[in-house]
Amino acid sequence: MSQTFTSDHAALDKLKGRIQALRAKTIANGCTEEEALAAAAKVAELLDRHELSLSDLELKASSCERRVYETHRKKRIPIDDCIGAIALFCDCRVWREKNAAGDNVYVFFGLPADVEVAHYLTELIDNSVRAELGRYKTSTDYARFRHQDRHLANASFALGMVASVAERLVTMKKSRDEVNASTGRGLVVLKTSVVDAEFDKLALNLRSARSTSRTVSMTAYEAGGAAGATVAIGPGVGGATRGSGRGGR
Repeated sequence: MSQTFTSDHAALDKLKGRIQALRAKTIANGCTEEEALAAAAKVAELLDRHELSLSDLELKASSCERRVYETHRKKRIPIDDCIGAIALFCDCRVWREKNAAGDNVYVFFGLPADVEVAHYLTELIDNSVRAELGRYKTSTDYARFRHQDRHLANASFALGMVASVAERLVTMKKSRDEVNASTGRGLVVLKTSVVDAEFDKLALNLRSARSTSRTVSMTAYEAGGAAGATVAIGPGVGGATRGSGRGGR
């Protein structure tokens, strides 16, 4: 068992190293959003490969971890509307809470490799939305908004983009599960049972977020949706070029 644990720990360290390398390339160096989310597909592939290499016994013996994503904001941010899809994509549980400074944080809970990927993917999408919004603000479509309407346009664009990305993550998750199920192993079911059992031990009193109505600019929302739809997050997608399918950007 100690040899198995050492092997599993080494494999996890290797996976984390690959994620750190991708993070340095896709975030710190300011790559395009297409390259950033293509990297998300790559890291999901690495995650599946890592977990398929583990035995059922190793998975059942795994301990779940928490991984916190700091928003550095006291109010909701656009990624809030994508966080559930990210958790689903990574087979994690997630909730929002306040830190000591009163800022919102997202807490991912799951197997070590899954929460690591969830944190990376959240950072990736959060930065991509900000980058796309920055480009949208330089477009001729954005210039048509009156100054007093631009705050609404910003929020609507971001909401449209994260809704589009969330939908695509759910679709990707379904495809990944079908591929993994073809092995006949039931990996997702096994992981879910492990996470659920560990989560129940936390005895948290979580409340469901109340849905609130929002006023949106459909022009900006649809522009955000178009931006999200052209972001390359499909498996096997290489470095796409910026600007494809984005007239006036």
